[in-house]
Amino acid sequence: MAQTIQSINSMIKKNKIEFIDLKAIDLSGRLHHITLPVHDMVMEKMIKEGVGFDGFSYGLRKVENSDMILIPDLNTAVIDLFRDAPTLSMYANIILTDDARSRFDHDGRYLTTKVEQLLKKETGCDKSWWGPEFEFYIFSNVEYDTRTATSFYKIEHAEEFYKKAYHAANPFDIYDDFRDEACKMLAKFGIKIKYHHHEVGERGQQEIETYFSDLLDTADNIITAKYVLMNFARQKNLFITFMPKPMYQQAGNGLHLHMFLTKKGKNAFYKKGEYGNMNELGRYFIGGMLKHAPALSAFTNPSTNSYKRLVPGFEAPVALTYGMGNRASAIRIPKYVKNPDETRFEYRPPDATINPYLCMSAMMLAGIDGVVNKIDPRKEGYGPYDKNFLEDDTSNIKLLPRNLEDALDELKADNDFLKRGNIFSDELLDQWVKLKGEEINSINTMPHPFEFKMYFNL
Repeated sequence: MAQTIQSINSMIKKNKIEFIDLKAIDLSGRLHHITLPVHDMVMEKMIKEGVGFDGFSYGLRKVENSDMILIPDLNTAVIDLFRDAPTLSMYANIILTDDARSRFDHDGRYLTTKVEQLLKKETGCDKSWWGPEFEFYIFSNVEYDTRTATSFYKIEHAEEFYKKAYHAANPFDIYDDFRDEACKMLAKFGIKIKYHHHEVGERGQQEIETYFSDLLDTADNIITAKYVLMNFARQKNLFITFMPKPMYQQAGNGLHLHMFLTKKGKNAFYKKGEYGNMNELGRYFIGGMLKHAPALSAFTNPSTNSYKRLVPGFEAPVALTYGMGNRASAIRIPKYVKNPDETRFEYRPPDATINPYLCMSAMMLAGIDGVVNKIDPRKEGYGPYDKNFLEDDTSNIKLLPRNLEDALDELKADNDFLKRGNIFSDELLDQWVKLKGEEINSINTMPHPFEFKMYFNL
């Protein structure tokens, strides 16, 4: 239900709210917040004038022109369970300081709304629907540090399976109660849970899957879910990480994204009798995503650690193919789905180091390009494949980039599809490449502990 200033003020009064907390993410996807005490007309003032902040510190603007404004999105209002004082939390839209109070073109929340408008224009579909799978590890203790003459990490894990950890039952699955409580908390933040279970990783890997929401809500929910899980773990003196590859020779953490489109309220991908019951529109959308997947990797897998997960094995989705039930392919059409309303595909490469607004907008634009240009994945050689690509002749199968630097090169070479409808600008793309290039340089110039084992006495 759409919220108004009046309904928010009623919520403040009913729950004796003492503080308003505005949340937003920086360019890399890290969450920030600012807190304001409640007083008379506080909501009216925030809606009219907003709250000023330094856009340079968010990586959004140059230092000489960094004043920006946060305006709360009232529809995201929720009581924050992790604050001692009664606090109402809201996500904020980022606004420029011009006289018109224009939306900031690089604000990911704004990008998602523009992408949905473009979807209607180019495909006639009403909305996109997304269902994320959150994979993460729970550890009992973690220590890490990097200095000029020191670099280390140390992980302590309370679980230790020897294979067969997937869907493991208690008493061996020691975090099922944690997941129960976490799911109840997520529900209070407006995130509806489909199920949770122990994942493949033998040293404490978990999964929580949510129901479908639209593009903007799903991106918000990804940020919220990480916030809830990390805060709840802190309360329990546990350590949670969504890092794609936190442990050597253990399964990586993905953020698989299930998605479909609707037209006039009905699933726009469904056609009975076709492969996976996926119609022409769905195939074109898949074709666009697979064609642009190497460039998409700069947004779907935007950390150097991402590519330690994206290697053959551990169900790593590195093949630019699609198939039913094929978890080695970048795109899997779930074989168990029989309900026409839920006909969909799952894009398996992403991980939780994403900026979800940029990542999902980029995925949409790749799919839209596939529809506009009628990119048929069958004619392009993307499948369908129902076998593990490692067991077949792989000479004709393309793979995802092997590292972040290669992904950025792919993005530089293939980005016109992102500029359709003026969604991504050259300036935003340049900022992203610069930000990620700095991360690569930091890693490349820092000696790795394993290098000491390999080379110190050579």
